[in-house]
Formats: sequence, structure tokens, C-alpha cells
Amino acid sequence: MDTESTYSGYSHYSGRSRGSHRHGERSRDRHKSRSKDSRSEKSVTINTPPAEPLLGDSSLRGEQVQDDNWGETTTAITGTSEHSLSQEDIVRITKDLEDSVGLDCRRYVARYVARSIAVILGLLVFFTPLAFLVLPHILWPEKLQSCETACEGLLISVAFKLLILLLAVWALFFRPARAGLPRAFVFRILLAVLVLLFVISYWLFYSVRILDSQDMNYQGIVQYAVSLVDALLFIHYLAVVLLELRQLQPCFSVCVTRATDGETRHYNLGQLSIQRAALAIIERYYCDFPIHNPALLSASKSRAAKHLAGLKVYNVDGPGNNASAGMAQSQSRAMIAAAARRRDTSHNELYYEEAEHERRVRKRRARLVVAVEEAFTHIKRMQEEEPKKAPGDVMDPREAAQAIFPSMARALQKYLRTTKQQHCHSMESIQQHLAFCITNNLTPKAFLESYLSPGPTLQYGKDHWLGRRWTLISEASVTSGLKDGSIFLLKCVDFSLVVTSKKIPYVQMSEEYIDPKSHKFVLRLQSETSV
Repeated sequence: MDTESTYSGYSHYSGRSRGSHRHGERSRDRHKSRSKDSRSEKSVTINTPPAEPLLGDSSLRGEQVQDDNWGETTTAITGTSEHSLSQEDIVRITKDLEDSVGLDCRRYVARYVARSIAVILGLLVFFTPLAFLVLPHILWPEKLQSCETACEGLLISVAFKLLILLLAVWALFFRPARAGLPRAFVFRILLAVLVLLFVISYWLFYSVRILDSQDMNYQGIVQYAVSLVDALLFIHYLAVVLLELRQLQPCFSVCVTRATDGETRHYNLGQLSIQRAALAIIERYYCDFPIHNPALLSASKSRAAKHLAGLKVYNVDGPGNNASAGMAQSQSRAMIAAAARRRDTSHNELYYEEAEHERRVRKRRARLVVAVEEAFTHIKRMQEEEPKKAPGDVMDPREAAQAIFPSMARALQKYLRTTKQQHCHSMESIQQHLAFCITNNLTPKAFLESYLSPGPTLQYGKDHWLGRRWTLISEASVTSGLKDGSIFLLKCVDFSLVVTSKKIPYVQMSEEYIDPKSHKFVLRLQSETSV
């Protein structure tokens, strides 16, 4: 019923004449386009290109054409009309590109300025106590009192405290950045402002009470520098509490859902801002979520479009002929009724289609397991024969992997295509993994685990995760803390993560005392009981 069509004699011949006329026009246009420049075609739509083939020889490429899944990795190029891209669209795209480049430049400049300010502030903090100790010896050395034993002990204390402070600041603040956040960290800014005000206050007091009066008590000056270093150590302790310890206690339970396939994970987070919570979620996403496979989603979309597609009914005779219009209307009703009955039975088609796919996957998996076991058996036999060979004939793990790879490549290629994982694994990555398994004496099951079940994103090549840009979308300010019911979105190029937060409830626990004597009982035996 899908291919049935009904039309009158006039419409049939008129349709044929119009079709032949259009065919002649298309042939003439095609002939003209061959002589023109290729720039007449304004836009080209290209589907996702296929992954790198596992095998490079021509025999397997010839068999690849005959594979029943050849349509899944075929690149389709379709041309559109010259009116598909207007001048306004070109201007808008150009403006968006300029805005994005300008935003990236501004972010880079802001990051560079923030890092420069942090370095300058760190140098000011580190050299201020030293300046307090050196300036009296430069400005009024003849008036200073001699430094006795207690003063020398304070100098040693200042030296070691400055060393400890330098290592602590380096460990806490000068770490490689894990990500670029859209907004500055509020607590870092507060700590920087506090340190700056503190150092300025000490400098003002030093200039008024020591530099102007040219104090001769050098031991008091050293104690003044020691008090500054102690205060800086306490500020560093405050920074550890605010930046590291405050977020350790779990306060919120967040639900992370991938919008494309519904993959969901739950995490416990502490008192974090929205942007830092987003950073923690993205870091865990790369380790916990299975890799995103858009090929599986395209299969489900095509199946849904196939079963839910509607019918279009055209009245080619026009509204003038009532008899033909009534006939066409009755026929269109019959076609719509047949399409409705077909949609009612579409679940059977889906059931048998999924059953056939599972059968093919099991079949390809069994062939792959057998091929890999035979290849590893051959490797074990080669390892047993290595002591008998000359030193020049012994192969390294890389050469052994290249030697046995062709025996399993065909079965692995078919399995990856059936499960739509061919874009996740290249021939080079498979050979490296095989050499790794041979070097560490892993079993065939350990080698196959990377291909039989999808792993997290970090287990695949860097092109799947390195340099990926994320966009944080939130109604609330990204510098505000997480709250009960907070919802925000993390968008990537291919998919998005929807995050919802719930506050962990307060737990009230009570104690109930049970008397140990209540567990005792007495067993009374009667003489009539048979034992």
C-alpha cells in the first residue's frame, strides 16, 4: 500500500508530459552546468565521513563494498539551490564568527591579566618581610643596635617561615589550570583583596613608626616582620579552608542526564558555585559516562521517521471536476485508513528488527571471540619457540601485533560495524592496544573488553575529548552557590547534559535501649514429651 497511487487519465498523461518536460530541462541545465565554473553551487551538505578503515589492503576494501552495512558509512553529497543561503545569513554567520573570536580574545586577555596580577601580588607578599629587614641596614646602619642571640633566632624563624609559605602558596595557587571558567572565583578574589589590604596596612605602619622615626631597636623590627609572616601563614590556612576543605562535605545530590540517549548518573557535591559544580561534573563525565555514539541515535531516528511518516494527498485535477474529486477523496480516505492500520502493527516490525539485530551481534561477537583466541594461541606458540630462534629473529610486541592483526581484523571490522563503533577505533589504536596486551601478557578476554562493551570517553583517542568546548547555561548567576532545585545545562557540540540538584536531607537519629534481660527465656520440658 506504500507505493500505490491513483490518478485520472488526464492527470496521468499530463503528469507524464510535465515529467518529460522537467526531465528535458534538467538535462539541459546539467549540460550547461558542466561548462560553467563549479562556483555556481552555493552550498553543499556533507554527512559525517566514515571512520578510518581497519584494513588497508585492496581485497578487504573490495569485500567492504559487499558488506550489508555499507550504507551506514557512505558519504552522501547533495547540492542545494543557489537560494538556500541568503546574503543575510552570510552576514549573520560572519558576525557570529567575529563575536566568538572577540570573546575568545577577551577571555585570553582576562586570563593573562589575572595571572599577572597573581604573580605580582605573590612577589609583593614574599619580598615585603625581607624589605622590612633590609631597609634599616641601608638607610641608617650606624644607628642600629646589634642583633643578639634572640634576634638571630627570630631571623632564622623568618627564613624558615618564608620558605614554608612559598611552598604552600605554590602548592595551593600555582597549579596548572584544569579548565577555563566563564567567571572569576569569588573566594580567590576575596583572599587576594584581604592579602593586599593586609600588606598595605603593614607598609603604612612601617613607614610611619619605623622609617620616619628611624627606629634603632633592630630586634623590634625583626619581631614586626615575624608578625607579618605569621599573619600571612594564617591567611593561607584560611585559603585552604575556603578553597579545599569547605567543599569536601557532601551537601547536594545532583542528577546528570545526557539529553540524547538519557544516560544518567548521580553525584554528591559540597558547597560549590554553579560554575565549579559544572567543572566537577564534566571531569566526572569523562570517567563515568560511556562514550557518546551518535550512530545509534541516527538509527533510531530513521526508524521513527519510517514508521511515523504521514501521507500527502494531492488533487491534480483541480476543484472543477466534482466526480473525480469525490473519487480521489474516497481513495485518499482508504489510503489513510490503510496507513493507520500499518502504524498499529509497527511494533511487530520494531520487535523483529531488534531481534534480528541482536542475532547478528551475537553471531559477529562469536566469530570475533574465536578469531582473537586463535590469534593469541598463535602468539603463545611463538613465545614458546623464541628461545630456539636466533637473536635477530625475535620479534618485539609491536611486530607481533602487526603479524597477527590481519587474522582477526575482518571479524573485528564486521563486529564494530554491526555495533556502530567503527568511528571510535582506528587501525592504529587497535594495534597499539594489541601490542600492549602482548607486552603485559593479557588474556584474549582482556583484549576484547575494550570492544565488546563501550567504555568511558577517556579510554578512547584524544580527538573524542581533547579541547572540547562546553557552554554553561543557567538562569541563576554562575558564581552563586548550589541550591535545592537548581537546574543548569552543559552544552557541547554533539549533545548536552541537564543537571538538577537536590539538597541532602537532615538526618535525625535517636537511640533506643534494649534491656539485655529481655532476651532470656526458659525452656520447660514435660515428662510426656517424646525426645
